[in-house]
Amino acid sequence: MKIVLHNIKIKDLINGYKNNEENGVVGYGGKLDIRPPFQREFVYKGDEKPAVIDTVLKGYPLNIMYWADNGDGTFEIIDGQQRTMSICEYAGLIGDNGEATGSFAYQKKYYHNLTSEEKQKILQYELMVYFCTGTEREKLDWFKVVNIGGKKLSNQELRNAIYCGSWVSDAKRNFSKTKCRASQRGENYLTGSAITQDYLETAIKWACNSKEDDDICDYMARNQHNTSAEPLWKYFEAVIDWVQKVFTIYRPEMKGIEWGFLYNTYKDGAYNVEEMEQRVKALMEDEDVVKKSGIYEYILTGDPKHLQLRAFSEKTKREVFEMQDGICVKCQKTFTIERMQADHIEPWSGGGKTTKDNCQLLCAGCNRVKSNK
Repeated sequence: MKIVLHNIKIKDLINGYKNNEENGVVGYGGKLDIRPPFQREFVYKGDEKPAVIDTVLKGYPLNIMYWADNGDGTFEIIDGQQRTMSICEYAGLIGDNGEATGSFAYQKKYYHNLTSEEKQKILQYELMVYFCTGTEREKLDWFKVVNIGGKKLSNQELRNAIYCGSWVSDAKRNFSKTKCRASQRGENYLTGSAITQDYLETAIKWACNSKEDDDICDYMARNQHNTSAEPLWKYFEAVIDWVQKVFTIYRPEMKGIEWGFLYNTYKDGAYNVEEMEQRVKALMEDEDVVKKSGIYEYILTGDPKHLQLRAFSEKTKREVFEMQDGICVKCQKTFTIERMQADHIEPWSGGGKTTKDNCQLLCAGCNRVKSNK
């Protein structure tokens, strides 16, 4: 990786600035891709954009920016997109009259309200920019190095940089925009944000049936040069359709469950949806079930670990220990309380509750044997 420091004047940065849905966001005479595939939508809000202009007008240094040199005279921003967008949106927009204007005000002044001296102070301000050249993998490593402050790039944003192309662009259309199809169709079942690529990452994880970075990257590598990401969207839609068919009543606990992994394993099962709803309702009302969101996985898998069942309190454990005189009810040997474990006499799966009258203390060995049966 070769890294060279350059001083770039704002007047050169904003030259040819354009921001539209069809052609993307460009500047620096059309040579700089300000929003490459791995970048998120512009997210500076409130006082953050004017603060950038305040720094420039006061002559204070902005943080160093990083551009990837593509080797053909073009560049893409690695780090510094939001500062760049703030500058370009203030001083680089051209109005219908051909004069520079701005999309926001600084101290109640738009760019065209500034004095000639103030305008020149902005235009002649020099930004410190590192030009970085290297392979795609080296570029990804560098993204991770410089992505240490401000609004960090997510893992999926970093992957988008490596496997950029027609497939990523089309996938982002469905999963990575405000009010995108994924937001409208499955927002109630997803955590994170479309803009920070969480929805896209989730869909890919589900589609490749893995949370491992290597598997996600392999999926993206295989699809990188496909013109359409519609199969991924169709798969995502099928997951949401299946969830809504099997669990007919939506509850907030359904948000954030790894539905795609469950779909991959259980989509072909025959389910009595009315009975499923009755079981969900009963478990929601069961005070021994600590993790209510685990109910859905438990119903499908039958594994109670998803429920994080309520444990006996230390108070109950102490009282039962005294009642048993420290003797394990199975092997009849005496132990200290630290070496004993509270156990349900009647298992929770058989209707037993986590109450004192259903508690017994076993030594660790006996409890392990009982659990394995």
